[in-house]
Amino acid sequence: MKERAAAVDDLNQRIARRVADLRARQGLSLDALAMRSGVSRSTLSLIERGETSATAVVLEKVAAGLGVALAALFETERAAPGPLMRRAEQPEWRDPASGYLRRNVSPPDHPSPLCIVEVEFPPGQRVLLEGGSPTNPIEEQVWLLEGTMTLTLGDVAHRLEAGDCLALRIEGPVEFCNPTRRPARYAVVIATAAPQRAASRPATATS
Repeated sequence: MKERAAAVDDLNQRIARRVADLRARQGLSLDALAMRSGVSRSTLSLIERGETSATAVVLEKVAAGLGVALAALFETERAAPGPLMRRAEQPEWRDPASGYLRRNVSPPDHPSPLCIVEVEFPPGQRVLLEGGSPTNPIEEQVWLLEGTMTLTLGDVAHRLEAGDCLALRIEGPVEFCNPTRRPARYAVVIATAAPQRAASRPATATS
């Protein structure tokens, strides 16, 4: 239990540093970021101090306000940057609300227009993310590796079974739901406009 708590604290500190760094790069005050993201100034302050375990819904709003992918909030500098990302280097984060586990698969310091994330989604859980907008849509593909998932975009629901791949152009809220009693696992391939993901990127991520 102590090791798990230490890992959570370490991840909270990593997110804290990333949010503070990305905000500083853009010259944004806490108040300005609060207005952009819809997340209160007090919550942003707690996140930057590493004193709260924010949910995926909150962090997705923060990422959108910063104009970066959600995956960018979990990135760290590597001792040996390059095109190869070893399994042991890939950061993991668990949503405290739904319990879903996401893993950043792609090298954060290698120029590429693509970003890959793997997600393990618990049975009976759902997450609603705000997603993109008509002026700043998100292009991604979800490849279901195990289990069953339902993705709802607007009024359209897509039920995915293992092996199915769904291409999405997200211009609004999107819901990820596992309606079964078994865990699901899927990969998300996200298209980014800028090659340097680790620096400054447009808002391009969900899940």
